[in-house]
Amino acid sequence: MEGIINVLKPPGMTSSDVVVWMRKILQTKKIGHTGTLDPGVAGVLPLCVGKGTRLAEYITEQGKAYLAEVTFGIMTDTQDAFGKEIQVTPTDMTQSDLERILPSFRGEISQVPPMYSAVRKAGKHLYEYARQGIAVERKPREVSIYKLELEKWYEGEFPRAILYIECSKGTYIRTLCHDLGQSLACGAYMSNLLRVRSGPFKIQESWTLEEIEAAAATSIYPFLLPLTAGIDLPQVFLSALRAKAFRQGLSTKREQVKTAQTEGNLEFEDRGSCFEMKSSVLISNLEPRTSCKSYVQVIEAGELIGIGVWREDSLFPHKVFG
Repeated sequence: MEGIINVLKPPGMTSSDVVVWMRKILQTKKIGHTGTLDPGVAGVLPLCVGKGTRLAEYITEQGKAYLAEVTFGIMTDTQDAFGKEIQVTPTDMTQSDLERILPSFRGEISQVPPMYSAVRKAGKHLYEYARQGIAVERKPREVSIYKLELEKWYEGEFPRAILYIECSKGTYIRTLCHDLGQSLACGAYMSNLLRVRSGPFKIQESWTLEEIEAAAATSIYPFLLPLTAGIDLPQVFLSALRAKAFRQGLSTKREQVKTAQTEGNLEFEDRGSCFEMKSSVLISNLEPRTSCKSYVQVIEAGELIGIGVWREDSLFPHKVFG
């Protein structure tokens, strides 16, 4: 069994809990998740199964999208709804005030990781220091906010906003909410969060744990997606001869590599064989990370055989799936 599962993680479970549950249901040990969701957060959690676990690093690198609720006038020590309130001050800030500062939080921004996080400092997680009441210095990190839009606004002495956010890997949404409150001088915390997209995986196409269990009980696995569905990388196609060379660790000249076309089918001859080219490439509307731009999915006869990387005018194996 191999592939990718677009799981709708419920609140109250850790990402590891979901993996353990899935191993029992599918009766296979080789399952891993592709980016932790906090226990209280619901939303898209792609799981890799079998050979798919070797794609986890590429799926993790892809952008994410969220719907976040921000409450203004209140601050917590964890920057989310699960922490202790450390400031409660009714505010008269308005929707216009928020809209005025949103542009400054788009693009490349700097974030200081929250104390209640898994970031390590001197061999310990930051949350370990936080639980001891120790605040340590943290280095800012650069992240990318591709889209930040106000979806809805609720008036009140503690006004709330629903934000739609598309961002890079490593972005702390609760820190973004906290920083918005700091910029408005009223304080804020993330009162709710839903991940609606992870790479190409959308929440509308996700499967609940109950749906997966019911399907697996009939030995039918419609929730198990092919490996090629898991990564937002361009596809290239190799003949049987060059695929054999790829598996052996050899490079292939650019002129011997075929690329997917945006429309129509493309056929080519190679030692008497004819290969049908795919008519489209799955591309997410989330920006890819720069580090992924030279990597490609390598396909032979419709099967993903590995990840390749372009170096000058040749395609080199980066990861081979056997």
